[in-house]
Amino acid sequence: MHRQSSAQRGFTLLELIVFIIIISIGFVGILSVFNVTGLRSADPMQQKQMLTIAEAMLSEIMLKDYDDPGNDCTPVTTPRCMLNNAFDRQNYNDVSDYDTFATTGIYRIDGSAIAELAAYNLTVSVTNAALGGVTAKRVTVTVTNGGNTLSLDGYRTNYGG
Repeated sequence: MHRQSSAQRGFTLLELIVFIIIISIGFVGILSVFNVTGLRSADPMQQKQMLTIAEAMLSEIMLKDYDDPGNDCTPVTTPRCMLNNAFDRQNYNDVSDYDTFATTGIYRIDGSAIAELAAYNLTVSVTNAALGGVTAKRVTVTVTNGGNTLSLDGYRTNYGG
């Protein structure tokens, strides 16, 4: 003869289904938080590319003369005395030539597009500034990609003469 125990062990089917539903709701909540956090954080590679683009442009500008070396800018000389564009950049000879420079996409100095960086945009602003009584030009390079923006500022003084 077998003796039957009155105490049951294990879960009923209903308890198991309720448990699965509760765990599923928890996972959906956690994954939603990860998704929102991931969408709102900047991609580290994108940030690095934006920083590299801005640093390269700022370095290029800072290596130019403070003023037009010949002060001979006319509508027929290079650079032309008009709004600058990506294709004139190789002819820029002073910091102020870069003022209002803007591109949709990133271009090499010869004006050729870099296809892998087509989603990035670049703008440059050059304004007069003073650093402790020293005349300077403030250069602001701004790179954007979607909703992300990165700006770098640099100051160029007339240390060459």
